[in-house]
Amino acid sequence: MLSFLAAMLIISIVLVLRSNKRSKNIPPGQMGLPWIGETMAFYKAQRKNRVFEDFVRPRVAKHGKIFKTSLMGSPTVVVNGAEANRFFLSNEFKLVVSSWPSGSVQLMGEECIMQKQGERHRIVRALIAASLSSSSLEVMMPKLCNTIKVYLDTKWVGCDTIGLFHSAKVLTFTIVFECLMGIKVEPRVLMTFKRVLEGVFAPPFRFPGTRFSRAKKARLEIEKMLREVVREKRRRIEGKLEEEECGSLLSRMVRAMIRGEINETEVIDNVVLLVFAAHDTTSFAIAMTFKMLAQHSNCYSLLLQEHTDIVRSKGPSQNLTMEDIKKMKYTWQVARESIRLFPPIFGSFRKAISDIEYERFFIPKGWKVLWTTYGTHYEEEYFEDPLSFKPSRFEEPVSQHVYVPFGGGPRACAGYQLAKLNILIFIHLVVTRYDWSLVHPDEPIIMDPLPVPSHGMPIKISPKSEVCPNVHQM
Repeated sequence: MLSFLAAMLIISIVLVLRSNKRSKNIPPGQMGLPWIGETMAFYKAQRKNRVFEDFVRPRVAKHGKIFKTSLMGSPTVVVNGAEANRFFLSNEFKLVVSSWPSGSVQLMGEECIMQKQGERHRIVRALIAASLSSSSLEVMMPKLCNTIKVYLDTKWVGCDTIGLFHSAKVLTFTIVFECLMGIKVEPRVLMTFKRVLEGVFAPPFRFPGTRFSRAKKARLEIEKMLREVVREKRRRIEGKLEEEECGSLLSRMVRAMIRGEINETEVIDNVVLLVFAAHDTTSFAIAMTFKMLAQHSNCYSLLLQEHTDIVRSKGPSQNLTMEDIKKMKYTWQVARESIRLFPPIFGSFRKAISDIEYERFFIPKGWKVLWTTYGTHYEEEYFEDPLSFKPSRFEEPVSQHVYVPFGGGPRACAGYQLAKLNILIFIHLVVTRYDWSLVHPDEPIIMDPLPVPSHGMPIKISPKSEVCPNVHQM
């Protein structure tokens, strides 16, 4: 009898606790259909690269900056605004953790940094950060410049029309592999990686012929290639065939593997992730910068003058230095404004690892949280006349929680400075060597699976008779 009463008491307490949780102020919104939720409306907006305009903004107008929905089988709270960005990005590992679709995790790898928490995340992050420090990037500068120069001298010579987005993708891929990792790659490897990336956000169906199935097969090819590279690197290091202070990221990771800090699969998975993280995002940023320059000739004149002055201050054939990069202040303002208007990612999902009280709302443990770049980038509250192209708005510092194309908190993009160098060096070498114009100035942006220019952003080019003889408009 006593055991029965005790059991009834426990059940009563559990029911009361559940009732109290349900009665708490969960954000307003619609959960949509059972299981499906509002996923179809979200995907439809995503395919058109209009997640904010067609999905988020109408719900913000109806429910406010914080609203609930159901996406991909998970109850989800969408948050908007600088304070929301600060709260959720800075509470990584404490209240929320990164949450990627299962298909993305399978293709990037279960052991990559996006899946790591706490100390495991710190170890891998420290290895990446060491290879992307200011001193490491300064050492890398000559190789970065030469890689881009060689590409332009071999692939652009004799051409009158070039696919700018493709060129930027090839260069970004090459820079990550050869300059950062120290891995020499064949052109076919780029195509294999492209097949992996095509399936990252596809439904994880293994049926033959599906995007995910093709991506999974390509992932196995990449894994086999990288495993051979990693093992050869280990043999060279253990045989003392490499200098002790070799600074490539792959060397650092293999040395950490030898010390027992990480394992072979972690090395491979993080190489794949870093290529994915840098590949389409940096090339898209480059393409959008040229798009904005083509549409704003006054901005292009100012930018070209900046690069003309740098060329005139150097001797013939001298590579750019970090001091030259510091002089590209206006160019970086143009690039940042282009990325503000066209962020490479619209936001990111997190998962609540405990019940969360935020503002006046309650977010239950296990729910997803989605923050968006557009929630600040496109809002008058943070940027005056937000849909206009105004590089000068970056003359003054902008809060790290307002401008978030590279994320924030412990998971902020570790490759931010490398991406910046890639963008600035590429712009410098193109605008000082070529007159150029867009074939399709108003080329639409589509999702495949990340935002890309629908025609690959072809540009007409003609070599300058001499490097920057004078400043002129396109």
